[in-house]
Amino acid sequence: MQSEAGSAQLNNSLIKRVAGLVTKVSDAFAFPLRTSHYIELVNPLWSTHALQARVEAVWDETSDSRTITLRPGLNWRSHRPGQHLRIGVPIGGQHFTRTYSISSAPERNDGCFTITVKAIDNGRMSHHLVRKLKVGDYVPIGVPQGDFYLPDAQPVLPLFITAGSGITPIMSMLRSLVLQERMPNTVHIHYAPHTYDVIFGRELKEIADRQKLYTLNLVHTREPGQKPEDITGKRPHFSKEQLEQLCPDWRKRDVYACGPQAMLDAIEKLYESEGLSRQVHTERFRAQLAGVPTEVKTGVVKFLNSNVSANSDGETNLLRLAEDSGLNPEHGCRMGICHGCDVKLASGCVRDLRTNALINETGQVIQICVCAAVGDAEIEV
Repeated sequence: MQSEAGSAQLNNSLIKRVAGLVTKVSDAFAFPLRTSHYIELVNPLWSTHALQARVEAVWDETSDSRTITLRPGLNWRSHRPGQHLRIGVPIGGQHFTRTYSISSAPERNDGCFTITVKAIDNGRMSHHLVRKLKVGDYVPIGVPQGDFYLPDAQPVLPLFITAGSGITPIMSMLRSLVLQERMPNTVHIHYAPHTYDVIFGRELKEIADRQKLYTLNLVHTREPGQKPEDITGKRPHFSKEQLEQLCPDWRKRDVYACGPQAMLDAIEKLYESEGLSRQVHTERFRAQLAGVPTEVKTGVVKFLNSNVSANSDGETNLLRLAEDSGLNPEHGCRMGICHGCDVKLASGCVRDLRTNALINETGQVIQICVCAAVGDAEIEV
């Protein structure tokens, strides 16, 4: 006798096959568009040619950070705690895309997920998401990606080290562990300027109160009311001495760290010096860039497909240069990971900002989010 689950799976499979056949026929009449484009006019979440999400709720975590609850459309698949996804937003007639960590647990049962965004200085998209996005808006999204997550099979003693909005992927892990009732022996060190700057501060303390195996250490890097320009002396940032004090058994633990580049660099350097690099797992919000060369050559970049030229300072990446010139090239992570911004170099030379390696072969594919022009260059954008 067939089980109810097996019967439901068979029915779903049959429905998808029938829907696929109907769509294939209707697409012929919808040409040059697809049936999905017309369905999108009725409900964007029903479209199949592009994945979208509707803003269901917004919640201010701190004065400059906001949690956004999103209901995804068809073709969505659940995430692993710690993963990220791409979010797109039209701003001023241009389409911008950024990558944000998912802050909710995959176990939530309302079909939604959340991202938590901190408005950063000169951040066009982060300011839009924190200040202007409202309930009922639709945003294009990608599927969850990334390998920053806890292993399923092997037991692990986690040491979470986070700062600022770096708490977001770790929050997804913590929420998932709580809902699954399998919190391991965990130590968490989180850095923030003041108490009121701690994203998820109340929930973190509640978890610490209820989960006996979870130890929370909140480190405030400024005195109450102190501004960055008022700080004198050494700040209480990450150090080996501090780590020894807050987590004496740190050498036995796997560290999962997310936050500013300087903190992640310090963690990786410490663990490398101890021969423990394999225990370090980091998630970076930005590409790890090499130092700027002593001599930087300026020039003019011509975006051939758009017939637009822009002056380059030799340091600004080509994607930002194109956007500042009013163009809207395709892109994704802006970190040199997803290759969503790959284009061909038509002439000239560019520098990979991560390694300072020069690329000057005509027709070679470059990633414009992590490359800057060296003198004059022509790009197929």
